[in-house]
Amino acid sequence: MGDVLVELIRGKGAFTDALACVSGLGADTAGLRAGAPYSVHELVFHMNYWMDYELGRLAGERPAYPEHAAEGWPRSAEPPSEAEWRAVEARFGALLQRMIELARDEAGAERNVPITSSAAHVNQGVTQRDVLWQTLVHNAYHLGQVATVRRMLGIWPPAGGGDTW
Repeated sequence: MGDVLVELIRGKGAFTDALACVSGLGADTAGLRAGAPYSVHELVFHMNYWMDYELGRLAGERPAYPEHAAEGWPRSAEPPSEAEWRAVEARFGALLQRMIELARDEAGAERNVPITSSAAHVNQGVTQRDVLWQTLVHNAYHLGQVATVRRMLGIWPPAGGGDTW
């Protein structure tokens, strides 16, 4: 499927490393909104939700499409415990790794992915490659929000590096 997809999943070229964007934070900091609509914790939880969903589809599961957007966000806006945050952060890394493995699967790239919803806004009749690109772009959108929240908190760039302009 190509090196470009693999590189962008983790963050190279135009993107800061995805794991670096969310690492180096304690639960107290990850749970702060800083005047933004979401905290880093909430954004990473949301990305995890959709990566789980899409990777499930790619594994042949037929997850139910959520009836409401709220289902893809934490139930509480309260900051997570340290254990909760570490679990969300670790899950993020594991899901990114699974996406990379699938992106390297040239044989499965054009495999059709089953439809899981009749909702008009859901891509239907897509390939594994399409799902990975869609998920990558979704993550990129929300990682931009993570960078913004971190900047608002005065903790950007992350220790792993990132543009400051």
